[in-house]
Amino acid sequence: MTARNSTDKALHQTLSRIADALDRLAPPPSDKASFDRASAFVWHAEKEMVTAVENVNRVPLELLCAIDRLRDILIDNTLRFAHGLPANNALLWGARGMGKSSLVKAVHARINETSGGHLKLIEIHREDIESLPSLMSLIRGAPERFILFCDDLSFDRADTSYKSLKAVLEGGIEGRPGNVVFYATSNRRHLIPRDMMENERSTAINPSDAVQEMVSLSDRFGLWLGFHNCSQDDYLAMVTGYADHYGLEIERSELERDGIEWAATRGARSGRVAWQYIQDVAGRLGKKLPD
Repeated sequence: MTARNSTDKALHQTLSRIADALDRLAPPPSDKASFDRASAFVWHAEKEMVTAVENVNRVPLELLCAIDRLRDILIDNTLRFAHGLPANNALLWGARGMGKSSLVKAVHARINETSGGHLKLIEIHREDIESLPSLMSLIRGAPERFILFCDDLSFDRADTSYKSLKAVLEGGIEGRPGNVVFYATSNRRHLIPRDMMENERSTAINPSDAVQEMVSLSDRFGLWLGFHNCSQDDYLAMVTGYADHYGLEIERSELERDGIEWAATRGARSGRVAWQYIQDVAGRLGKKLPD
C-alpha cells in the first residue's frame, strides 16, 4: 500500500467517525406523515416523539350518563375546532370518577368519525408538561388538527412547571398553533391546592398578586366544565346502562339492590364505581367484557 493510499484510508476513517458522531448528536427529522398511522398517540418527552395507540381505552359516548349538558358543550367546542373554527382550551374539573377523561376520549372518537380522521388525540403526561414546546414544534404546520390531552393535571408545592403551561397556552412569542387545542382534567378547579395558595398569600409582599399569578393558569382555559357527585338515580342509570349494553342477564331488582350496596361500601356514587360494580357482576355471571 502506498503512502497516499494509507493517508486516504486514514482520512476516510476519520471523516466516518465525525459523521457518526454528528448523527448521534443531531436527532432525526420529525416524520409528520406518521400521524396517518392512528387517531391517538402518546407523547414521549425523553425521545421527543409520539407513539401510536392502536386500541384506545374508551367508553362509548352513549354510556356516559348524568353529564348530558357537559357532553353537548364539549362536543360543540370540539366540532368547531375540527372544522377549523375558533375553539377554546377546555378544563374538565371536579368529582372523581364522574367521566372527565372518558368524556374527552369519547368525544374525540365521535367527532373523528365525521371529520375524515383528521382529528388526532395526543396524550401528554403530567410530568412532561415542560416539554410542551417541543411537542408543539413537532405538530405546528401539520395538516391534521390535534387535541393535546393531559389527564389528572395538578401542581403541588414548589412545582413551577405550571408557568411553562401558562406560556404555552396563550403566552410566548409564537403562541399556540392554530391546529392545536388543549384539554385537561383535574380534581382541582384552579389546578393548585388551597394550602399552596394560602402559603403564597401569607409569605408574599403583595398576597393578592401572588395568588392571582398562580390561579391565572386556569384562566387560560376558556371552557370550564364542572363535574359533581351524582344522585342515586343517576348512579343506577349508569349501572343499568352498562348492564343492558353488555347483555348481562340479571334481574333488574337484584342489579339495583346490589349496586346500591356496592356504592355504600365504597362511600361514593360515580361512573367509576358503577363500572367497577358491573365488572364484578360480569365476573360472577361468567361474562367477558371488552378490554
